[in-house]
Amino acid sequence: MARLPEGTLMQRAATGLAHAVAGLLGGVYGRRVVLLVGPGDNGGDALYAGAQLARRGAAVEAWLLAAQAHPAGGDALRAAGGRLVDASDGPPRTSTSPSASPSPSASPSTPDVVVDGIVGIGGRPGLRANAVAALAALQGVPVVAVDVPSGVDVDTGEVDGPHVVADLTVTFGTHKVAHLVDPAAHAAGALHLVDIGLDIGLDTGPDGDLADRPADVTALQPADVAALLPRPAPDAHKYSRGVVGVRAGSATYPGAARLSVAGASCGLVGMVRYVGDASVRAAVQADHPEVVGDGRVQAWVVGSGSDEGARAALEEALADNVPVLVDADALALPDLADLVHGRPGPRRAVLTPHAGELARMLGVDRARVEARPLAHARRAAREYDAVVLLKGHHTLVCRPDGRTAVTTTGTPWLATAGAGDVLGGVIGALLAAGLDPFDAAAVGSWLHGAAATLAAGRGPIRAGDVAAGLPALIGRVMGESMA
Repeated sequence: MARLPEGTLMQRAATGLAHAVAGLLGGVYGRRVVLLVGPGDNGGDALYAGAQLARRGAAVEAWLLAAQAHPAGGDALRAAGGRLVDASDGPPRTSTSPSASPSPSASPSTPDVVVDGIVGIGGRPGLRANAVAALAALQGVPVVAVDVPSGVDVDTGEVDGPHVVADLTVTFGTHKVAHLVDPAAHAAGALHLVDIGLDIGLDTGPDGDLADRPADVTALQPADVAALLPRPAPDAHKYSRGVVGVRAGSATYPGAARLSVAGASCGLVGMVRYVGDASVRAAVQADHPEVVGDGRVQAWVVGSGSDEGARAALEEALADNVPVLVDADALALPDLADLVHGRPGPRRAVLTPHAGELARMLGVDRARVEARPLAHARRAAREYDAVVLLKGHHTLVCRPDGRTAVTTTGTPWLATAGAGDVLGGVIGALLAAGLDPFDAAAVGSWLHGAAATLAAGRGPIRAGDVAAGLPALIGRVMGESMA
């Protein structure tokens, strides 16, 4: 890649940031914009963007939180008619340059938007007192963060101390972990990605293949999902496409079986088998007459709604030496780690806890899991020697070596009873179709969230609506990849 002139990337970032702010405001002329400016390049991005907004008729004021703000950015803002305000000791005092002596400020009205350029991806978690005071003075005003909300941990998504809660985060080149992993992802608000021409290459091995980077956090895109989805060969038959077995539900919880089978019956395999209570089996087959009984399978789904039968169901499934998805009641078995540990990669178990279940599996409080979901999901994957899917706002899928996929599809309406049963069925089908356990969990979670979004539209959904929408969604993803 040819070397760019100095400052080119910052100017591109500033232009993208200015456009995003203008879009949020619905127009620029006559609007009041406050920039919170720290000492780094994020502050420079904010100042240059502020200069562009000022030239378009906005009243722009930069609150300088550090003695050494970006000098060229400050000059650009001042030349465009913006104001520089010394806020190093608190909000705010005006100045004529980033290092000038302060004088009393006259800030006549509430701003229309605040741009957070306090710290960037190199900053430490938390905020200094003057930044906290500035944010408090601007409480209630929409916030646009530059790259990441200041104060969050960029590398883990953790939040420890004061931080910015943004309505919109404008980031450059590629998403960061903090955009994808809660609780920082929640603080980022909506995301707007700007291409500034960064050469974001992937590490490759000696043969040109992608090198394994265990600490990576990735988010599947539609093209990734389409490439991984199983497609039947021209001479396929129902057995060659894969057979998934479901051991879920009970007389007490028959719905768990019906929804797990509904997820598994999304069309990704040639056959679904159900093994369980006779009365439950009758209900399952009333919903899905194509479902058959016990027999050979390529993957099992075990645990949801199985009550005291969870241990027997899991032990029988593991004895088949095929991949097994473990959910709900089976996750509570005290010796689960011993049962699933040591299985080779293609037959590695997939565990699908929510935060409370993961806390029990690790012997910690739920609050600790919710504060550090990535760290705890990775720990569980190591300790259980399994793929761990931690359900949540942004679901995490972790391998024992730390590699992680984040699900960015979904809707808050997906927080409904039975949705996890459908998810287990979908992943089980992908396992039976031959996907690696990690890929099956990541793709299944993506499909589950996308189907929920399509089913919801603007209103509530039931778990069955998600299952019903899966075949059409899968066809759509496959079709778009071939267009």
